[in-house]
Amino acid sequence: MIYVFRLLDKPGAAELRQRVRPEHKAYLGAVAERIAFAGPLTADDGETMVGSLLAIDFASREAAMDWLAGEPFTRAGLYSGVEVLAFVNLWPQRAGFPPAA
Repeated sequence: MIYVFRLLDKPGAAELRQRVRPEHKAYLGAVAERIAFAGPLTADDGETMVGSLLAIDFASREAAMDWLAGEPFTRAGLYSGVEVLAFVNLWPQRAGFPPAA
């Protein structure tokens, strides 16, 4: 089952986000084959990061929550709000991909 993580940063946490980001990206890399999509939520300027949106396949909600508990931004106390929802993807993704290298 895919679980969607909507994770909102605490106000004024930009420095913390940038400092922990390499560890966060490495942690995501360990589940890369199970990621449906992942990336930062931003302010309307498209650059200021205000949270994270992740969709990752897990065997159970318990597994998803265990993964989230070990996630570096979670451990660092970055998030002010956390929402985890089961998700069924019924539409083939066509938009939102980064440009091909």
